Amino acid sequence: MTNQIQSAADALLEAYRTRSPIEPLTPMFAQAPLSTAYEIALAQVESWVKAGDAVKGHKVGLASRAMQRQAGVDQPDFGHLTTSMFHLEHQPIPADTYIQPRIEPEVAFVLSKPLTGPGVTVAEAAAAVDFVLASLEIVDSRIRDWKIGIFDTVADNASSGGVVLGSRPVRLTDVDLRLSGCNLSVNGELVATGAGGAVLGSPLNSLVWLANTVGPLGVTLEPGHVVLPGSVTRAVPIAPGDAIVADFAGIGSVTAILGENK
Repeated sequence: MTNQIQSAADALLEAYRTRSPIEPLTPMFAQAPLSTAYEIALAQVESWVKAGDAVKGHKVGLASRAMQRQAGVDQPDFGHLTTSMFHLEHQPIPADTYIQPRIEPEVAFVLSKPLTGPGVTVAEAAAAVDFVLASLEIVDSRIRDWKIGIFDTVADNASSGGVVLGSRPVRLTDVDLRLSGCNLSVNGELVATGAGGAVLGSPLNSLVWLANTVGPLGVTLEPGHVVLPGSVTRAVPIAPGDAIVADFAGIGSVTAILGENK
């Protein structure tokens, strides 16, 4: 199994390098537990870190019913966010970074204290949050045509791609994350709406789930790190040249621009 894990990780790393998707991994790992998929993902993270990248946070994927229906799964997953995934808002993001990108609006947590599960409560999670930001996550799949099951997306680092953070920090005490509505627009056209309550009842519950899920794996959510708790809407396909805006009530807006292909 160790050889299979490394082979799958290498195939995904090659897909990143060539921007050529691979076939789904699920048939090859039909009898494998989900923990094997996380091992495949971690092997890629270790390769990126060895090459000079650094882990700057985590993301929870498939946290809303809309996203679970869209992906055909019934549970959340998580992935790692690295330095190279973060982009400044309003600045063109190289389109050739991605294979088949989609956009998701999320409320990003920035931590001031470490969180280590299991046993983290909502109260402890809230106390560990420094502030929240409006954010846009670019999700991408190295699996051909997004034909993913839960094993595929977990192995593919939860389909992580890129992150754009807004620039207006907001304290938790100043906003009700459950009721914060969001309008998602692409090129000035409203394409989706949602609210924080779509994410496991509250984005804060997603943070708790993450801390308690990664804790037994020896992972601590670190101060200063960013946690993306999950999309408040379905994921929307985007194309080179698109300008995307997510506007969250009580939090503010964030703009991402996908550059033209060279």
